[in-house]
Amino acid sequence: MIQERIDFKRLTPDDYPACKPYFADQDYELCMYSLKSLIVWSNLLFKPYYAVVDEFFVVHIRFDETKYPERNHLILPLSSRGDISPEKLHDIALKANESRCCFVPEAYIEKFGVERIESLFSILKRSGYDDYVYRTEDLAGLKGNKYSKKRNLINQFRKQYLNSGRVNIEPIRESAAEECIDFLEAWCEERDCDLNPEEALACEKEAVINAFHQFDRLEFRGLILRIDGKVCAFAMASPLTGNMGVLHFEKAFAAYKGLYQYFDRECAGRLFEGMTYINKENDMEIPGLVKAKKSYYPYKMVNSFELRVKEAHGSPVFSSGSGESDAVAEE
Repeated sequence: MIQERIDFKRLTPDDYPACKPYFADQDYELCMYSLKSLIVWSNLLFKPYYAVVDEFFVVHIRFDETKYPERNHLILPLSSRGDISPEKLHDIALKANESRCCFVPEAYIEKFGVERIESLFSILKRSGYDDYVYRTEDLAGLKGNKYSKKRNLINQFRKQYLNSGRVNIEPIRESAAEECIDFLEAWCEERDCDLNPEEALACEKEAVINAFHQFDRLEFRGLILRIDGKVCAFAMASPLTGNMGVLHFEKAFAAYKGLYQYFDRECAGRLFEGMTYINKENDMEIPGLVKAKKSYYPYKMVNSFELRVKEAHGSPVFSSGSGESDAVAEE
């Protein structure tokens, strides 16, 4: 019986300066390892907590206890000392009274080996939560035959809007937050985001609003595109690893043909300058997202796994935990 327990604290924007150093040099290529994202996705359903244990920054994701307690999980603890060993991860999981560690990149499993990890954990594949990674130069250039349809749509947008000087792109500033939120409301009306407050689009809407209100404080990068002075698209991004950034949110009105393709290319060139790769997060097996993300030809997929704690004889330690996919982040 483990007597020592971890005293977790709710992660809030106030914690950003103190927690930021743990994420500065991390090299996990899944979008869940973005401190900014963890903070802004916090809501009544999805609640990130944290603690520092033996120099490791430990994040415990908790869900509404009355609805989804089986979705609670850890992510891999972070430290300047490097990757946490499976043995230390097992120890921390027991002290946290948590059976699951989710969003484990395949590279972690390859580093420590299946045999070593399976002596302590069951390894489960997490369908729908693999991240799409693209080369920045591909998305900023759209060169080659495979991107010809994207370029044709951009040319149509250029003829109708750009050539007549109707388009302006500017960095996001908090002073434009309410204007952008009004755009978000209109964008969500097109997609019925608010029909179910627990669906991914509704949760994402809340996360975007949080991000706008904390934009400067959390050091996001972002762009706004206006047509005839009206906000018609925005995007937010941040660094993830030393050579990869993550595109957290990107929204554009569908009524303007070629707008999304044009804006996406501009975001790649402006928000990810100096970065080799762009992480566009996962698709959660939503057909429209799958089609859209594949249409840009990802350079690679970062596969996501779950580790489930075993007892010495090989069965799960805890009875809770259904193994269901539980992330709420969406492009």
